[in-house]
Amino acid sequence: MDDYTKFLTRQVARGRMGRREFMGRSLAAGLGAAAAPLFASAASAQEAQKGGHLLIALNGGASTDSLDPAAATGSVMFTAVQTWGDTLVESDPVEGTPVPNLAESWTPSADATEWTFKIRQGVTFHDGSPFTVDDAVATLQRHTDAESQSGALGLLQSITGIENRGGDLVITLDAGNADLPLILTDYHLIMQPNGGRDAPDAAIGTGPYKLETAEQGVRLTFTRNEDDWRDDRGHVDSAEILVINDNTARVAALSSGRVHFASTIAPKTVPLLQRAPNVEILTTSGKGYYSFLMHCDTAPFDNNDLRMALKLAIDREAMLQQVLGGFGTIGNDFPVNEAYALFPEGIEQRTYDPEQAADYYRRSGHEGPITLRTSDVAFPGAVDAAVLFQQNAAEAGIELNIVREPEDGYWSNVWNVQPFSASYWGGRPTQDSRYSTNFLSSAEWNDTNFFRDDFDAMLLEARAELDTERREELYRDMALMVRDEGGAIIPVFNDYINAASANLMGYVDDIGNDFSSGRMISRVWLNE
Repeated sequence: MDDYTKFLTRQVARGRMGRREFMGRSLAAGLGAAAAPLFASAASAQEAQKGGHLLIALNGGASTDSLDPAAATGSVMFTAVQTWGDTLVESDPVEGTPVPNLAESWTPSADATEWTFKIRQGVTFHDGSPFTVDDAVATLQRHTDAESQSGALGLLQSITGIENRGGDLVITLDAGNADLPLILTDYHLIMQPNGGRDAPDAAIGTGPYKLETAEQGVRLTFTRNEDDWRDDRGHVDSAEILVINDNTARVAALSSGRVHFASTIAPKTVPLLQRAPNVEILTTSGKGYYSFLMHCDTAPFDNNDLRMALKLAIDREAMLQQVLGGFGTIGNDFPVNEAYALFPEGIEQRTYDPEQAADYYRRSGHEGPITLRTSDVAFPGAVDAAVLFQQNAAEAGIELNIVREPEDGYWSNVWNVQPFSASYWGGRPTQDSRYSTNFLSSAEWNDTNFFRDDFDAMLLEARAELDTERREELYRDMALMVRDEGGAIIPVFNDYINAASANLMGYVDDIGNDFSSGRMISRVWLNE
């Protein structure tokens, strides 16, 4: 057996590769008829083991974190809420298509303006109360209430009715939307007793683990839900999230055996970890991107010539290679890549052009330094990326003043508050949900203050459009508007880079988002 075949069978044995991917890679490698028995042999070794205490080190946690799914932000809470809670619908980790969860099935009307969801029976919350259709109704109603300030509010703008109709959940829209089941996979939409109206941060859900303790910005602990309605998850007895925002400290925790998983590995650290005998690098391509965000309604960024100057003053290829170590792809200042359905092909790639950037800068009339705020917690290598941006911009005569902000509180005090800052976004299931989350004028997390009625109109038209060609045309126009007039500088789409101990099994590369789309604790097991 050659080294590549051993690699493939090891991935299957660790639960990280399914039959279709294994067979495709094996046949491409010329294994032919031998592929099927090799898969069967490897798969027989991947049965999940029960027991043990899982320790994972994540960045992106702060003392200001909230257990209310509506307000959940950052890597820690993204993972935590999906450890104790469930959404109505999940997405397939390979295809990105909707799959049943607390909703067993769904049926749209002919024009996709009314959807009927069959709710799973016999499921109980952690407090012993039954999960009902009324809980689903109340949850979605809370997230459609502007006063909730839910991160999912922008996704749900088209909903006009949510009701219990004869024991089914019925959702009515102001226009057809073929993507509604995928919208309901959003991690903010965790089902809660009475929708979370009584105690939104109580962390009572239907998920595979119960929250035991929460020291925000420090640690969260979980114990297995012995009454879980699913038998394909929740393999370890207990789990603990350690909030370690410092990159060096996370790597040290993994290398020393203190934790089984460390998040968001800096690309420059990968070669070092690859030499460690009991550590494995986990890389997943996806829809997430790193960015520098300008508020379009705040001086000096309310001048589109200045915004364009800054977009042309960043060397994207240098950032990809020098900061990300090649783990990603080049971005083009709109928030979707080829991983999304109906990706707009043929849009000219923006490149580093200091001469053109200088011309736009002169036209803007701006003089003096421009403050860019960044932090290590913004994304891996964010400080280095800001310094590289500063050097690039200087070639165009643009002076950037880099301010390194504290990690704790960055997401509450800097992001979406300060007019120019480093940030990242994980992926969303569809283009509609991507734009609705942070480009729709009414979105709670419109973090570039991009308020355009014409863009909103195109987004709503595309959402209801059943003709694929017209929908593609609208998405192309939207991408061009955001690219050429918006406030987001999106130089790269990142690969997710994490690392795990050799005895961590069952990690699923999920196209939906990082950390196995936030479900890693429920999916993995320990081979001890």
